[in-house]
Amino acid sequence: MNICVVGLQWGDEGKGKVVDILAERCDMVVRFGGGSNAGHTVVIGDRRFALHLLPSGSIRQGVACVIANAVVVDPEILLGEIDGLAGRGISLDGRFFISENAHVVLDYHKREDQLREESLGEGKIGTTIRGIGPCYADKVGRSYAVRVGDFRDLDALKAKLDVILDYKNKLFGSLYGAEPMAASAILEKCKRYAERLGPFITDTTELLHTSIGQGKSILFEGAQGSLLDLDHGTFPFVTSSNSSSLGLPSGCGVPARMVDKYIGVIKAYTTRVGAGPFPTEQDNEVGQYIRDAGHEYGTTTGRPRRCGWFDAVTVQYGVRIGSIDSLVLLHLDTLTGLKELQVCRAYELDGRETTFFPANITRLARAKPIYETLPGWDEDITAVTTFDQLPPNARRYVERIEQIVGRPVEMIGVGPERSQTLARM
Repeated sequence: MNICVVGLQWGDEGKGKVVDILAERCDMVVRFGGGSNAGHTVVIGDRRFALHLLPSGSIRQGVACVIANAVVVDPEILLGEIDGLAGRGISLDGRFFISENAHVVLDYHKREDQLREESLGEGKIGTTIRGIGPCYADKVGRSYAVRVGDFRDLDALKAKLDVILDYKNKLFGSLYGAEPMAASAILEKCKRYAERLGPFITDTTELLHTSIGQGKSILFEGAQGSLLDLDHGTFPFVTSSNSSSLGLPSGCGVPARMVDKYIGVIKAYTTRVGAGPFPTEQDNEVGQYIRDAGHEYGTTTGRPRRCGWFDAVTVQYGVRIGSIDSLVLLHLDTLTGLKELQVCRAYELDGRETTFFPANITRLARAKPIYETLPGWDEDITAVTTFDQLPPNARRYVERIEQIVGRPVEMIGVGPERSQTLARM
């Protein structure tokens, strides 16, 4: 069976944990989009793995891991993750593959990201300053793009970098008064990248279709969340790629119909990082309670996340555009101790009630959540192993979310560890 796992909110839903669990039953895990701005965390006992580029399934020995075409690869971060896993006894030799057509994030992309964000002042988008947007921009512009396959011919890459840096230095200097960057320094880094990453570079589209033809089970892993999708999210406060399941076909060359099941990951509440409208945000003691109880600080940036009540309107939108079959609900334990819980079932927008999410931020900013109140629970649920063992109010909360969203919750997270997951499948 081929499965796709994506987040249905503004990212940080806990996809890494879900992919790690499902990878046990798969032959291959494929990261199909995004870059090192994503942060996926896997907790196994007292060991914690924080990954930004490697598929979360890489923790599972024997599972093949693929970085597909639409991922933008920061070689420095990728090599750090490979070495980090090796230092903990996890080898990727013979089971890791990088698309020759994936684009490369280099130092000038990060510099451009920083300069542009600083120039925006109060209008900042909230980028992670990791060069993701500028790299995707170069990809679309084509003329100044570097792809992983370019590491195979360093002489040609040198000529390309000379042209790129000549352009970038003129741009940075005229717009921002920045000091020039040396193409030679970047080339030296690329030589090291080419040597280390060369054995992993391949045509991953061919690899994936060959694997499908052989009947192998493939798990496709999304990055960020559906509401951050470049085309279908809350633009401009989005990422630079298609982070919903709509990005899978173009991201790795596998048609959507070849995926048997689409799984959407959600939190038991809602969070987002950076600017942009957030209808159910609780900028108060409730929001701080959720932030502290859920350790809501970014894996990539360390920034505190904005926290609020569960928004079923946003999740329904992710379900609709992503053809989602079932849900995984995580962080249920975070809500323990709250006497009452609010669930947003609809919005009041321009005088009428709607359950369809307005991705346009001007309209979304006018949306007022329509809540229904559910009773909370005080019992510790972190050691619970079955759904029936949950407190009655916790079960009612999960069941009400299923009713509103219209999809079954097949897994529930009651803690960060791999083992703290209830299966209802």
